[in-house]
Amino acid sequence: MIQADPLIMATLDKLLADQCSNDVVNAADNGQWPETLWQSLEATGLSRAWISEAAGGGGASLADGFAIARLSGHHATPVPLTETLLASYLLAAAGLDVPAGPMTVAPVYGDATLPAVANGRFSGNVQRLPFAHSAQHAVCTVTLESGVGLALFDRNAWRVGEATGAARGIDADVTFDGAPVAIATEGDWGDALLLMGAALRSQQMAGALAYILAQSSDYAQTRTQFGRAIVKFQAVQHNLAILAGEVAAASAAADAAMKTIIQYGLTDPRTFMAVASAKIRAGEAANAGAAIAHQVHGAIGFTREYSLHHRTRRLWTWRDDFLPERVWAARLGQFVCDQGADDLWPTLTSI
Repeated sequence: MIQADPLIMATLDKLLADQCSNDVVNAADNGQWPETLWQSLEATGLSRAWISEAAGGGGASLADGFAIARLSGHHATPVPLTETLLASYLLAAAGLDVPAGPMTVAPVYGDATLPAVANGRFSGNVQRLPFAHSAQHAVCTVTLESGVGLALFDRNAWRVGEATGAARGIDADVTFDGAPVAIATEGDWGDALLLMGAALRSQQMAGALAYILAQSSDYAQTRTQFGRAIVKFQAVQHNLAILAGEVAAASAAADAAMKTIIQYGLTDPRTFMAVASAKIRAGEAANAGAAIAHQVHGAIGFTREYSLHHRTRRLWTWRDDFLPERVWAARLGQFVCDQGADDLWPTLTSI
């Protein structure tokens, strides 16, 4: 069993519980940068957990980083903690220096890379860039003659346009136009960004789903209707049981993807199958789980003052990030057909 460092998890869980209050998350959704929260994450080294200690990072394991992503989803963390983890991982893998400060990645919505224009510049539109307003750097895949490269851009390289998506205060469409601070021209980075991004989003969805399950269960035990707690009604019990099953399935699939990445790397076909399965299952759970949670809560679940929407809006966004489940399902089906019937069972049982 692959496990994360319990000390790292306990530290992060307490930090986020203390500093991700409803007011902080609401203010961040309105465009107010939670500086204290980000400074705390940087002070503990958690934002640079996947960077080696020699390079000024935390030197954490891959399992630690995926667990950080799950806790980030659990607490609806209103800073690009997971995006910075992913960006720093890719930069380190490419042999590039990792800058300080919050980072984002692209593409997240869709899979189009930035095309080259002239004089070492890249220009193009990126849909729904996470934390477009607050990130200081962006790690993007770019189109090169040799394939798909990896480039680091500073904040001057993109212009923020319209806010988009369910998390409108965080994501926005942007236009890139500029030369990168650093670039990796060797290798093909498109699959690395896609697979790691999908695996991390699966962990975040599992974390958010676990939170709304606990929140919905607590609410059902305290909310009364017709003289008794609504949890006593069979229909509510049934829905909560379905939600618990969705949480368990999403969590197991996300952990299976993490395990295959750790054991086999990103180029092994078993990793593709596990990550695709995790993104599909977590996306399905996000859709069903958010609906059940809002049904249990009724009208209060749609109010700004109540915190349920902090997770459900992010779930609706994350299920489409790094390709939605319908695209992964089509690719997974094609992958299985290409592999052939004889290889399907051995591949499944090795994950």
